[in-house]
Amino acid sequence: MSLKDQFGKDVLLTGWGHSRFGKLTDETLESLIVQVATEAIGNAGIEPGQIDEIYLGQFNSGMMPLAFPSSLALQVSDQLANVPSTRVENACASGSAAFQQGTKSLLAGTAKTVLVIGAEKMTQAGADVVGAALLGADYDMAGKASSTGFTGLFAEVAKHYGKRYGAGSTLGSLGDVLGTIAAKNHRNGVDNPYAQLRKDLGEDFCRTVSDKNPMVADPLRRTDCSPVSDGAAAVVLSVAPTGGATAPVRLAGFGQANDFFPAERRDPTEFAATRASWQRALGMAGVGLEELDFAEVHDCFTIAELLMYEAMGLTERGQGARALEEGWVFKDGKLPVNVSGGLKAKGHPVGATGVSQHVIAAMQLTGTAGDMQLASPRRAAVQNMGGVGIANYVSVLEAV
Repeated sequence: MSLKDQFGKDVLLTGWGHSRFGKLTDETLESLIVQVATEAIGNAGIEPGQIDEIYLGQFNSGMMPLAFPSSLALQVSDQLANVPSTRVENACASGSAAFQQGTKSLLAGTAKTVLVIGAEKMTQAGADVVGAALLGADYDMAGKASSTGFTGLFAEVAKHYGKRYGAGSTLGSLGDVLGTIAAKNHRNGVDNPYAQLRKDLGEDFCRTVSDKNPMVADPLRRTDCSPVSDGAAAVVLSVAPTGGATAPVRLAGFGQANDFFPAERRDPTEFAATRASWQRALGMAGVGLEELDFAEVHDCFTIAELLMYEAMGLTERGQGARALEEGWVFKDGKLPVNVSGGLKAKGHPVGATGVSQHVIAAMQLTGTAGDMQLASPRRAAVQNMGGVGIANYVSVLEAV
């Protein structure tokens, strides 16, 4: 069973575009959207007039004055005049939410070709503005003052995890385990030309609190946190090959699950809805975890990646560190995780992240990932999350 078996039609990624991530002072939200959309349409080998619908993933939440950006993609070409275009928002999962809305348009038959864009401009806003915007994605902290912002929320998750399970590892303390994840992703980010942070910091640096790596919210250090970023990515979804620059990539399955918003209604270390989204996507694709060649997951903080090993079923609960001890999630392991550097090194322009993950996966599956390239991967998973395990999306992609 796969998506095609269930719905009777293919959903193909036929073209894509990706900007550099980082502090892009010379770019605007509009210029980033136009750049990646133009690249994706060209890569797909189609004309702009062949686009039936557009979905734009963007969080914003007050980080930019412009709160109505859905038509910015029409700036690509006059051929896009009157094309339906919708902004989609679901916190840090806005990009994947847009991707799934585009997918559903194809499956519903209301479109044959959809342009999906994820974009965010964050660095022009002050730290207090960004912090308040991100806290708007938390039921308990929205509108409240916080010196640690969203880092503090995930620090609490880490504390709960440590209290319940300890480090669960021969790698050392929980902080050491998280430092190993940070070091892995920084090392991977060196090979990603789009990444914001392209420096191999090493495990000693990532595990150690110092002037250059201060504690942000115990036990999370600066190297445990994804950076504030600008950037965009785009993908063309089609029901048939379009004769683009590369072979298309097939969407084999997808899943979404939302958890309760109030923290008191969630187990802080279980990420139950995240687990459900994985099960739904793998179930639709008709594959098991052992049939994946790599995964791009939402490591907004290193503790999130550790919990993802458990939510996807790579290890039992409380044993996520085993994936590191056994070398499974490293670039040469049985399931490389975040070969792109993840949000940790690549950057996290919130609305762009989910689309970026799909683009990076498509590049891997078509052998066009450059220095990031793995050896002939055939199947991948993408996982994107909004809030502390609240809005969860997983896609399973296959080479055609």
